[in-house]
Amino acid sequence: MSYYIDTFPGRKITLNGVSHLYFGGTSYLGLQTDSDFQKLFISNIKKYGTNYGASRKSNIRLSVFDEAETYLAKIVGSEACITLSSGYLAGQFLAQVLNTKEHQFFYAPNTHSALYQSKIKSYTTFASLNIAVREHLESSTSIPVVFLDSIDFSGCNYPDFEALKILPLEDIILVVDDSHGLGIVGKNGGGVYSILAKLKIKELIVCGSLGKGFGIQAGAVFGTKERIRFLTDTPFFGGASPAIPAAMATLVEADVIYELKRKRLQRNMDLFYGNLKKRKTFHFMKGHPAYTFSNVQLTEYLEANRIIVTSFPYPDENAPLMSRIVLSASHKKKDIEHVLHCINILP
Repeated sequence: MSYYIDTFPGRKITLNGVSHLYFGGTSYLGLQTDSDFQKLFISNIKKYGTNYGASRKSNIRLSVFDEAETYLAKIVGSEACITLSSGYLAGQFLAQVLNTKEHQFFYAPNTHSALYQSKIKSYTTFASLNIAVREHLESSTSIPVVFLDSIDFSGCNYPDFEALKILPLEDIILVVDDSHGLGIVGKNGGGVYSILAKLKIKELIVCGSLGKGFGIQAGAVFGTKERIRFLTDTPFFGGASPAIPAAMATLVEADVIYELKRKRLQRNMDLFYGNLKKRKTFHFMKGHPAYTFSNVQLTEYLEANRIIVTSFPYPDENAPLMSRIVLSASHKKKDIEHVLHCINILP
């Protein structure tokens, strides 16, 4: 069932006049309703304005973009970075730029729609993907480009990427959407780039949203200096409006807040996982706060106990139902204990 609300869904939401705990969405650090984060953002809006519609190639350029990109590249562990107005745009940017005769696209299981440029279907298993990529290498000179989500909620990729390792990585360009990892997993919220960089990949490019982990409306692409320079020189990048500079400034200045929120999130994850008796009911990844399940009755049961979770067909109405319990840094101990009690007493 869908509900319309009039305020941001934080740790609580009100439905039909009744207060419910909210364990859904993607506000993993709870930044959007954090007063300190809001104050910092508002102060930067006063400095930089509410929007900036000029091209990054304009003769007048704001230095905060370069500062934010240097900051992000350092955290993630890449040579360079560029930012855009959204994570979806970052994925589409890469798919469009790489869609040439020199490349052949392959999509891993559960790849997000942000990375699709054509009607190519994703492979249902990594085994079939591996066969297809190797057959292509034997019969063509074009470079395979493999797209995948770092965190696809099946537990297949992050944190070990064991299935990915069967591919001939030394011969492919790997494009990874790390929207659900950036700001959350990895050292200092750096995501999966440093993990994947240890593999012998021909070229690694990571993209994603900065909204889920860092709490700002923006996207980013990470890669080598050569690749980022090439992307920066495209008409796509020059013609698109950037993320708002107030968001970029907030990203750079919110280090202490991010660190505090990640610690609180880890505390909540430890509490939930350590006391969850029905672990086999869920698919989850170590170090990530989302617990996916397929039991529709569980969603209904939790709602009857005034707990709302994420549950809807994604990314369109023809897709399978996606249900998950999502922990946030904004949840209090009593919130976690309540949802645990409701789950653990089930037969």
